[in-house]
Amino acid sequence: MELSKKAQKISSSVTLAITAKAKKMKEEGIDVISFGAGEPDFNTPFNIQNAAIEAIKEGKTKYTPSSGILELKEAICDKLKKDNNLNYKPSQIVISNGAKHSLYNALFAICNAGDEVIVPVPYWVSYPELVKLVDAVPVFVETKEKNSFKYAKEDLEKAITNKTKAIILNSPNNPTGTVYNKEDLEMISKIAIEKDLIIISDEIYEKLIYDDVKHISIASLNDEIKKRTIIINGMSKAYSMTGWRIGYTASEENIAAIMSNVQSHETSNPNSIAQYASVEALKGPQDEIEKMRIEFQKRRNYMVDKINSIEGISCRKPEGAFYVMINISNIKNKIIKGHKIESSVDFCEALLKEEKVAAIPGSGFGSDDYIRLSYATSMENIVEGLDRIQNFLK
Repeated sequence: MELSKKAQKISSSVTLAITAKAKKMKEEGIDVISFGAGEPDFNTPFNIQNAAIEAIKEGKTKYTPSSGILELKEAICDKLKKDNNLNYKPSQIVISNGAKHSLYNALFAICNAGDEVIVPVPYWVSYPELVKLVDAVPVFVETKEKNSFKYAKEDLEKAITNKTKAIILNSPNNPTGTVYNKEDLEMISKIAIEKDLIIISDEIYEKLIYDDVKHISIASLNDEIKKRTIIINGMSKAYSMTGWRIGYTASEENIAAIMSNVQSHETSNPNSIAQYASVEALKGPQDEIEKMRIEFQKRRNYMVDKINSIEGISCRKPEGAFYVMINISNIKNKIIKGHKIESSVDFCEALLKEEKVAAIPGSGFGSDDYIRLSYATSMENIVEGLDRIQNFLK
């Protein structure tokens, strides 16, 4: 019996693999500190929890429209107007089972077999695999640390062919924490318009930005690029609702209609209770977001200063999200505590074995000279974990 060739070509998530290994060690009683988390370590705010409980009590537990309830679509339209100066109608919003599902729907709606989708490197681990799932081809464009891990105009133009359908833009970025400014976005917008391309703009970390940096949605630059943009966002990161699985897209109506139709067959609808809770998240008090953001900024500052004080490794200060990419190129091909470090996987496996610290290899993001640490963990864990990394490198 032959199983799906396409499915078997999909790579497993290195992030989930390392996290699972660290979790198993913890369950065995081993004192492991994990920097792998891709979710806030705060509980969902009480007002959102209570809205979900009320929705259950009121019997809002049935099927909803396949693209989501009107109340949530209207709340998303209000949010896009207030936060991003963007005007959308509810018919342009599709609510899905998390932003990852929204990304899949967007790619499914626009891609035909053999179409090319430009993906920045380092990339979030699921981008290339989602592209492959819709029979399209990921085309990787290296973004360099010296350029703040942003697309360079010449590299982007060089990657475009007559098969290119879309450019994936992720700002604030996972795994680098990079935030694109207006000038960066205008460059990408101009290329997309000239080459007749679609922008898939993943803005899931929009609320987690630090210092005086501002988030700008590329769709807000002008009407022409807005027509070409599919905005991806959701509740997971800003509201600490990762397990609730609510993401959404904002796009032109013809694209939204395709996504809605596809989703009606995939999942019927997003979770009804989580949708009602998300209405409260968007319309209710926002002070918990600011508390989380301030705490993340404090952790980031400590982590960046500490990493850059350790001989052999370095990092740039991320402007958003909750990750740091550590450059380990200076210690590759060296032997540390009996382990030959030839790759980021070697580094992370040795670090987990010797110091019981879990980090994510950069190879999972297409950048083997790096490892990724998340600061979505307590300051106590950060201090202890970085001390252990320093001890490992001694």
